[in-house]
Amino acid sequence: MTQTRYDVLAIGNAIVDVISDADDAFIDAQNLNKGGMTLIDADRAQSLYDAMGPGREISGGSAANTLAGLARLGHKTAFIGQVAQDQLGDVFAHDIRATGIDFDVPARPGQPPTARCLILVTPDAQRTMNTFLGASQFLPAQLIDPELIQSAAILYLEGYLWDPEEPRAAMRTAIDLARAAGRKVALTLSDAFVIARHGPDFLAEMEAGRIDILFANEVEITALAGTEDFEAAVAQIAAKVPLLVCTRGEHGAIAVQGGERVEVSAEPVTRLVDTTGAGDLFAAGVFAGLAEGRSLKDCLTMGAVCAAEVISHYGARPEADIRKLVDGRLVDTPLDA
Repeated sequence: MTQTRYDVLAIGNAIVDVISDADDAFIDAQNLNKGGMTLIDADRAQSLYDAMGPGREISGGSAANTLAGLARLGHKTAFIGQVAQDQLGDVFAHDIRATGIDFDVPARPGQPPTARCLILVTPDAQRTMNTFLGASQFLPAQLIDPELIQSAAILYLEGYLWDPEEPRAAMRTAIDLARAAGRKVALTLSDAFVIARHGPDFLAEMEAGRIDILFANEVEITALAGTEDFEAAVAQIAAKVPLLVCTRGEHGAIAVQGGERVEVSAEPVTRLVDTTGAGDLFAAGVFAGLAEGRSLKDCLTMGAVCAAEVISHYGARPEADIRKLVDGRLVDTPLDA
Protein backbone atom coordinates (compact mmCIF):
# COMPACT_ATOMS: atom_id res chain seq x y z
CA MET A 1 0.00 0.00 0.00
CA THR A 2 1.35 3.42 -0.96
CA GLN A 3 2.17 6.08 1.64
CA THR A 4 -0.66 8.44 2.58
CA ARG A 5 -0.39 12.23 2.53
CA TYR A 6 -3.56 12.98 4.49
CA ASP A 7 -5.05 11.46 7.62
CA VAL A 8 -8.57 12.32 6.44
CA LEU A 9 -10.00 13.55 3.14
CA ALA A 10 -13.62 14.67 3.40
CA ILE A 11 -16.32 15.24 0.82
CA GLY A 12 -19.10 17.51 2.03
CA ASN A 13 -21.18 20.62 1.61
CA ALA A 14 -19.17 23.83 1.23
CA ILE A 15 -21.35 26.17 3.26
CA VAL A 16 -21.04 29.55 4.93
CA ASP A 17 -22.77 29.54 8.33
CA VAL A 18 -24.73 32.57 9.54
CA ILE A 19 -25.33 32.20 13.29
CA SER A 20 -27.79 34.35 15.24
CA ASP A 21 -29.60 34.29 18.59
CA ALA A 22 -33.36 33.66 18.59
CA ASP A 23 -36.10 32.85 21.09
CA ASP A 24 -38.78 30.18 20.83
CA ALA A 25 -41.33 32.78 19.77
CA PHE A 26 -39.25 33.60 16.70
CA ILE A 27 -38.83 29.88 15.89
CA ASP A 28 -42.60 29.42 16.12
CA ALA A 29 -43.42 32.58 14.18
CA GLN A 30 -41.15 31.47 11.34
CA ASN A 31 -42.57 27.93 11.49
CA LEU A 32 -39.10 26.43 11.89
CA ASN A 33 -38.20 22.87 12.88
CA LYS A 34 -36.53 23.55 16.21
CA GLY A 35 -33.34 21.59 16.73
CA GLY A 36 -33.35 20.14 13.24
CA MET A 37 -32.00 20.90 9.80
CA THR A 38 -34.38 22.01 7.05
CA LEU A 39 -33.52 22.53 3.40
CA ILE A 40 -34.79 25.84 2.02
CA ASP A 41 -34.80 27.53 -1.38
CA ALA A 42 -33.16 30.81 -2.37
CA ASP A 43 -36.27 32.93 -1.69
CA ARG A 44 -36.78 31.45 1.76
CA ALA A 45 -33.09 31.89 2.54
CA GLN A 46 -33.37 35.59 1.75
CA SER A 47 -36.60 36.17 3.72
CA LEU A 48 -35.32 34.32 6.78
CA TYR A 49 -31.98 36.11 6.62
CA ASP A 50 -33.82 39.43 6.52
CA ALA A 51 -35.90 38.46 9.58
CA MET A 52 -32.94 37.24 11.66
CA GLY A 53 -31.12 39.38 14.16
CA PRO A 54 -27.43 40.29 13.82
CA GLY A 55 -25.34 37.23 13.01
CA ARG A 56 -21.81 35.92 12.61
CA GLU A 57 -20.71 34.58 9.23
CA ILE A 58 -18.28 31.66 9.40
CA SER A 59 -17.31 29.13 6.77
CA GLY A 60 -18.86 25.83 7.72
CA GLY A 61 -20.40 22.59 6.60
CA SER A 62 -20.36 19.43 8.72
CA ALA A 63 -17.38 17.65 7.18
CA ALA A 64 -15.41 20.90 6.82
CA ASN A 65 -15.96 21.56 10.54
CA THR A 66 -14.56 18.11 11.34
CA LEU A 67 -11.48 18.80 9.22
CA ALA A 68 -11.00 22.17 10.93
CA GLY A 69 -10.90 20.35 14.27
CA LEU A 70 -8.46 17.78 12.91
CA ALA A 71 -6.20 20.51 11.59
CA ARG A 72 -6.22 22.16 15.03
CA LEU A 73 -5.21 18.79 16.48
CA GLY A 74 -2.20 18.72 14.18
CA HIS A 75 -3.41 16.38 11.45
CA LYS A 76 -3.20 16.72 7.69
CA THR A 77 -6.53 17.00 5.89
CA ALA A 78 -8.07 17.87 2.53
CA PHE A 79 -11.59 18.82 1.48
CA ILE A 80 -13.68 18.31 -1.63
CA GLY A 81 -16.77 20.52 -1.94
CA GLN A 82 -18.33 22.88 -4.45
CA VAL A 83 -18.60 26.65 -4.16
CA ALA A 84 -19.72 29.22 -6.72
CA GLN A 85 -17.72 32.05 -8.25
CA ASP A 86 -19.06 34.67 -5.84
CA GLN A 87 -18.12 36.53 -2.69
CA LEU A 88 -19.17 33.79 -0.27
CA GLY A 89 -17.33 31.24 -2.40
CA ASP A 90 -14.16 33.31 -2.08
CA VAL A 91 -14.73 33.67 1.68
CA PHE A 92 -15.18 29.93 2.09
CA ALA A 93 -12.08 29.02 0.07
CA HIS A 94 -9.85 31.55 1.84
CA ASP A 95 -11.08 30.58 5.29
CA ILE A 96 -10.76 26.81 4.88
CA ARG A 97 -7.23 27.14 3.50
CA ALA A 98 -6.28 29.50 6.32
CA THR A 99 -7.46 26.80 8.73
CA GLY A 100 -4.79 24.48 7.34
CA ILE A 101 -7.02 22.34 5.10
CA ASP A 102 -6.01 21.65 1.50
CA PHE A 103 -8.81 22.74 -0.86
CA ASP A 104 -8.32 22.90 -4.62
CA VAL A 105 -11.78 22.40 -6.14
CA PRO A 106 -12.43 25.08 -8.79
CA ALA A 107 -15.38 27.42 -8.16
CA ARG A 108 -18.48 26.87 -10.30
CA PRO A 109 -19.50 29.75 -12.60
CA GLY A 110 -23.06 31.10 -12.76
CA GLN A 111 -26.04 30.19 -10.62
CA PRO A 112 -26.84 28.95 -8.03
CA PRO A 113 -24.73 30.89 -5.52
CA THR A 114 -22.56 29.43 -2.77
CA ALA A 115 -24.47 27.55 -0.07
CA ARG A 116 -25.33 29.13 3.25
CA CYS A 117 -26.79 27.77 6.49
CA LEU A 118 -28.89 30.09 8.64
CA ILE A 119 -28.52 28.91 12.24
CA LEU A 120 -30.82 30.14 15.01
CA VAL A 121 -29.55 29.46 18.52
CA THR A 122 -32.18 29.49 21.29
CA PRO A 123 -31.44 30.07 25.02
CA ASP A 124 -31.46 26.29 25.63
CA ALA A 125 -28.45 26.07 23.23
CA GLN A 126 -30.45 24.18 20.61
CA ARG A 127 -29.53 25.11 17.06
CA THR A 128 -32.15 25.25 14.34
CA MET A 129 -30.51 25.05 10.93
CA ASN A 130 -32.02 26.23 7.66
CA THR A 131 -29.84 25.38 4.71
CA PHE A 132 -29.80 26.66 1.17
CA LEU A 133 -27.51 24.18 -0.56
CA GLY A 134 -26.88 26.29 -3.65
CA ALA A 135 -23.74 25.34 -5.57
CA SER A 136 -22.75 22.63 -3.08
CA GLN A 137 -25.26 20.17 -4.55
CA PHE A 138 -23.62 20.36 -7.98
CA LEU A 139 -20.32 18.63 -7.22
CA PRO A 140 -19.61 16.50 -10.32
CA ALA A 141 -17.90 13.11 -10.29
CA GLN A 142 -15.32 14.51 -12.74
CA LEU A 143 -13.85 16.58 -9.89
CA ILE A 144 -13.01 13.46 -7.87
CA ASP A 145 -9.25 13.12 -8.32
CA PRO A 146 -8.12 9.47 -8.02
CA GLU A 147 -4.67 10.46 -6.76
CA LEU A 148 -6.20 12.67 -4.07
CA ILE A 149 -8.52 9.90 -2.89
CA GLN A 150 -5.65 7.42 -2.79
CA SER A 151 -3.50 9.87 -0.81
CA ALA A 152 -5.75 9.79 2.28
CA ALA A 153 -5.85 7.09 4.95
CA ILE A 154 -9.58 7.71 5.49
CA LEU A 155 -12.23 9.03 3.09
CA TYR A 156 -14.96 10.77 5.12
CA LEU A 157 -18.40 11.27 3.57
CA GLU A 158 -20.97 13.76 4.82
CA GLY A 159 -24.45 12.22 4.81
CA TYR A 160 -26.08 15.56 4.01
CA LEU A 161 -24.40 15.53 0.60
CA TRP A 162 -25.82 12.10 -0.26
CA ASP A 163 -29.20 13.72 -0.91
CA PRO A 164 -28.61 15.51 -4.25
CA GLU A 165 -27.97 13.23 -7.22
CA GLU A 166 -24.77 14.72 -8.65
CA PRO A 167 -22.62 14.67 -5.47
CA ARG A 168 -24.06 11.26 -4.54
CA ALA A 169 -22.59 9.92 -7.78
CA ALA A 170 -19.33 11.70 -6.98
CA MET A 171 -19.20 10.07 -3.54
CA ARG A 172 -19.89 6.63 -4.98
CA THR A 173 -16.95 7.18 -7.35
CA ALA A 174 -14.79 8.22 -4.40
CA ILE A 175 -15.79 5.09 -2.44
CA ASP A 176 -14.81 2.90 -5.41
CA LEU A 177 -11.41 4.61 -5.62
CA ALA A 178 -10.78 4.43 -1.88
CA ARG A 179 -11.66 0.77 -1.67
CA ALA A 180 -9.50 -0.06 -4.68
CA ALA A 181 -6.59 1.68 -2.97
CA GLY A 182 -7.15 -0.15 0.31
CA ARG A 183 -8.23 3.00 2.16
CA LYS A 184 -10.92 3.19 4.82
CA VAL A 185 -14.28 4.84 4.21
CA ALA A 186 -16.17 6.67 6.96
CA LEU A 187 -19.73 8.01 6.80
CA THR A 188 -21.68 10.32 9.07
CA LEU A 189 -25.46 9.92 8.88
CA SER A 190 -25.89 13.69 9.45
CA ASP A 191 -29.64 13.91 10.11
CA ALA A 192 -32.81 11.83 10.38
CA PHE A 193 -34.25 13.45 7.24
CA VAL A 194 -31.31 12.08 5.23
CA ILE A 195 -31.97 8.61 6.62
CA ALA A 196 -35.68 8.88 5.78
CA ARG A 197 -34.70 9.44 2.16
CA HIS A 198 -31.57 7.30 1.83
CA GLY A 199 -31.49 4.83 4.72
CA PRO A 200 -31.77 1.80 2.41
CA ASP A 201 -28.83 3.16 0.38
CA PHE A 202 -26.67 3.48 3.50
CA LEU A 203 -27.59 0.00 4.69
CA ALA A 204 -26.77 -1.44 1.27
CA GLU A 205 -23.37 0.27 1.29
CA MET A 206 -22.62 -1.16 4.74
CA GLU A 207 -23.84 -4.64 3.89
CA ALA A 208 -21.64 -4.59 0.78
CA GLY A 209 -18.63 -3.89 3.01
CA ARG A 210 -18.04 -0.42 1.55
CA ILE A 211 -18.27 1.52 4.85
CA ASP A 212 -15.64 0.95 7.56
CA ILE A 213 -16.61 3.61 10.11
CA LEU A 214 -20.11 4.94 10.81
CA PHE A 215 -20.89 8.03 12.91
CA ALA A 216 -24.42 8.60 14.25
CA ASN A 217 -26.33 10.06 17.15
CA GLU A 218 -29.21 8.42 19.03
CA VAL A 219 -31.93 9.78 16.74
CA GLU A 220 -30.05 8.79 13.59
CA ILE A 221 -29.09 5.27 14.66
CA THR A 222 -32.64 4.40 15.71
CA ALA A 223 -34.02 5.88 12.48
CA LEU A 224 -31.58 3.82 10.42
CA ALA A 225 -32.44 0.64 12.30
CA GLY A 226 -36.17 1.31 12.18
CA THR A 227 -36.66 0.95 15.93
CA GLU A 228 -37.08 3.29 18.90
CA ASP A 229 -34.96 0.96 21.07
CA PHE A 230 -31.45 2.44 21.17
CA GLU A 231 -29.73 -0.76 22.30
CA ALA A 232 -31.49 -2.83 19.65
CA ALA A 233 -30.48 -0.27 17.02
CA VAL A 234 -26.84 -0.37 18.12
CA ALA A 235 -26.77 -4.17 18.02
CA GLN A 236 -28.36 -4.23 14.57
CA ILE A 237 -26.11 -1.62 12.94
CA ALA A 238 -22.87 -2.63 14.70
CA ALA A 239 -23.19 -6.02 13.02
CA LYS A 240 -23.04 -4.32 9.61
CA VAL A 241 -19.98 -2.07 10.00
CA PRO A 242 -16.46 -2.64 11.43
CA LEU A 243 -16.60 0.45 13.67
CA LEU A 244 -19.76 2.17 14.90
CA VAL A 245 -19.45 5.44 16.84
CA CYS A 246 -22.62 6.83 18.39
CA THR A 247 -22.92 10.07 20.36
CA ARG A 248 -25.55 10.44 23.09
CA GLY A 249 -25.44 14.12 23.97
CA GLU A 250 -25.09 14.68 27.71
CA HIS A 251 -24.93 10.90 28.17
CA GLY A 252 -21.59 10.63 26.40
CA ALA A 253 -20.81 8.26 23.56
CA ILE A 254 -20.29 4.63 22.69
CA ALA A 255 -18.27 2.75 20.10
CA VAL A 256 -18.53 -0.85 18.97
CA GLN A 257 -15.69 -2.54 17.11
CA GLY A 258 -15.24 -6.26 16.55
CA GLY A 259 -17.71 -7.09 19.29
CA GLU A 260 -15.97 -4.78 21.80
CA ARG A 261 -18.13 -2.01 23.21
CA VAL A 262 -16.61 1.06 24.82
CA GLU A 263 -18.45 3.92 26.53
CA VAL A 264 -17.36 7.34 27.79
CA SER A 265 -19.20 10.05 29.67
CA ALA A 266 -19.64 13.53 28.31
CA GLU A 267 -16.91 15.94 29.36
CA PRO A 268 -17.97 18.66 31.83
CA VAL A 269 -19.02 21.98 30.30
CA THR A 270 -19.01 25.15 32.39
CA ARG A 271 -21.49 26.92 30.14
CA LEU A 272 -23.55 25.37 27.35
CA VAL A 273 -23.86 28.05 24.66
CA ASP A 274 -24.40 26.49 21.23
CA THR A 275 -24.52 22.83 20.21
CA THR A 276 -23.67 23.65 16.57
CA GLY A 277 -20.76 21.46 15.52
CA ALA A 278 -20.75 19.16 18.56
CA GLY A 279 -20.98 16.02 16.45
CA ASP A 280 -18.54 17.42 13.89
CA LEU A 281 -15.86 18.12 16.48
CA PHE A 282 -16.53 14.81 18.22
CA ALA A 283 -15.70 13.10 14.92
CA ALA A 284 -12.52 15.19 14.68
CA GLY A 285 -11.33 13.89 18.03
CA VAL A 286 -12.12 10.30 17.11
CA PHE A 287 -10.33 10.56 13.77
CA ALA A 288 -7.29 12.10 15.49
CA GLY A 289 -7.21 9.25 17.97
CA LEU A 290 -7.42 6.68 15.20
CA ALA A 291 -4.60 8.39 13.28
CA GLU A 292 -2.46 8.34 16.42
CA GLY A 293 -3.11 4.64 17.05
CA ARG A 294 -5.08 5.34 20.21
CA SER A 295 -7.29 2.89 22.05
CA LEU A 296 -10.98 3.06 21.22
CA LYS A 297 -11.73 4.58 24.63
CA ASP A 298 -9.09 7.27 24.15
CA CYS A 299 -10.54 8.04 20.71
CA LEU A 300 -13.96 8.61 22.26
CA THR A 301 -12.48 10.69 25.07
CA MET A 302 -10.69 12.90 22.54
CA GLY A 303 -13.99 13.33 20.72
CA ALA A 304 -15.76 14.25 23.94
CA VAL A 305 -13.10 16.85 24.83
CA CYS A 306 -13.39 18.49 21.40
CA ALA A 307 -17.20 18.48 21.51
CA ALA A 308 -17.21 20.03 25.00
CA GLU A 309 -15.00 22.87 23.79
CA VAL A 310 -17.10 23.72 20.76
CA ILE A 311 -20.45 23.81 22.61
CA SER A 312 -19.05 26.30 25.14
CA HIS A 313 -19.16 29.14 22.57
CA TYR A 314 -20.92 30.20 19.38
CA GLY A 315 -19.91 28.56 16.14
CA ALA A 316 -18.75 25.14 14.99
CA ARG A 317 -15.01 25.80 15.00
CA PRO A 318 -12.82 25.42 18.12
CA GLU A 319 -11.64 28.62 19.79
CA ALA A 320 -9.45 27.16 22.53
CA ASP A 321 -6.31 25.07 21.96
CA ILE A 322 -7.98 21.67 21.66
CA ARG A 323 -4.61 19.95 21.21
CA LYS A 324 -3.63 21.23 24.64
CA LEU A 325 -7.00 20.24 26.10
CA VAL A 326 -6.71 16.72 24.67
CA ASP A 327 -3.11 16.33 25.86
CA GLY A 328 -4.11 17.44 29.34
CA ARG A 329 -7.06 15.06 29.45
CA LEU A 330 -4.94 12.11 28.29
CA VAL A 331 -1.91 13.03 30.40
CA ASP A 332 -1.50 9.44 31.59
CA THR A 333 -1.16 8.21 28.00
CA PRO A 334 0.99 10.85 26.27
CA LEU A 335 0.67 11.19 22.52
CA ASP A 336 3.43 10.05 20.23
CA ALA A 337 5.45 12.90 18.84
